[in-house]
Amino acid sequence: MTLTEVATPSTGAPPVDSDWADEVRELARRRDAVLLAHNYQLPAIQDIADHTGDSLALSRIAAESDASTIVFCGVHFMAETAKILAPDKTVLIPDAAAGCSLADSISADELRAWKAEHPGAVVVSYVNTTAAVKAETDVCCTSSNAVEVVESIPADREVLFLPDQFLGAHVRRVTGRENMHVWAGECHVHAGINGSVLTAQVEANPDAELFVHPECGCATSALYLAGTGTVPEERVKILSTGGMLDAARASSAKSVLVATEVGMLHQLRRAAPEIDFRAVNDRASCRFMKMITPDKLLRSLRDGTDEVHVDPELAARGRAAVQRMIEIGQPGSAE
Repeated sequence: MTLTEVATPSTGAPPVDSDWADEVRELARRRDAVLLAHNYQLPAIQDIADHTGDSLALSRIAAESDASTIVFCGVHFMAETAKILAPDKTVLIPDAAAGCSLADSISADELRAWKAEHPGAVVVSYVNTTAAVKAETDVCCTSSNAVEVVESIPADREVLFLPDQFLGAHVRRVTGRENMHVWAGECHVHAGINGSVLTAQVEANPDAELFVHPECGCATSALYLAGTGTVPEERVKILSTGGMLDAARASSAKSVLVATEVGMLHQLRRAAPEIDFRAVNDRASCRFMKMITPDKLLRSLRDGTDEVHVDPELAARGRAAVQRMIEIGQPGSAE
């Protein structure tokens, strides 16, 4: 059977044909494959996966899995990270064209030029970067441990933080670090969740808690609303995607406004079905994430498309940057 249309996470997922699910499972068994799905994937993809989560958590699962093949339902840099951490495994992504505007906002050449302008600076890269950029990085970070990573660097060393300007601004605000330079990159989806949209939603839902991803353009506005008392401070939470799931399970709120890509709503509603989760911007859907469709997953398992390769020397250097992050502190949830 074919599935060519799947509802977006903000409108809910239609039932997936059981024949499709059975075929996916059988092909995965034959290929000795583990299925990984990012939290922003279509609901049908999330529901068939062996594991859902953020990119780094899934990559670590890939490295620890006994399966010989990893099928990564996400965007390309995520599958690259899985290959970096699991170099001996076959890594497949159902659509190699599934890119990322944030990862593409800085190239390895641009980073090398930036480093040349700041000799001796420590390069801190968000895990949402390509393998080539990771290879030019001193230490990686996630949204949940970026502050800890930057605080571990001696105060007299310059820091080059990349590529997300909103996460960088959040880290600089929390640490008070003046010698930290932030690359002007962004995820086009998160950037579109801006302060005016957030304020309008808060006014329409005055009793709701706020879960805000630090990549969002509205993160500063959320803190401003808390600071002015528009929203009680305890109801404003700046969280990674994994942190959102933890907060959802612990929350006693009746409604929560969520500022991140709309695919996250599916996992939140599963984690806490008694809470009314609403997107701050229901148009914040990543077209690259949604390129992984049920048909493409089936094709990938059947035909082995598309295999992800990373140059071994680049992989070794990128792996070292990820390992340094882990040595500083457990990264928790990546995005």
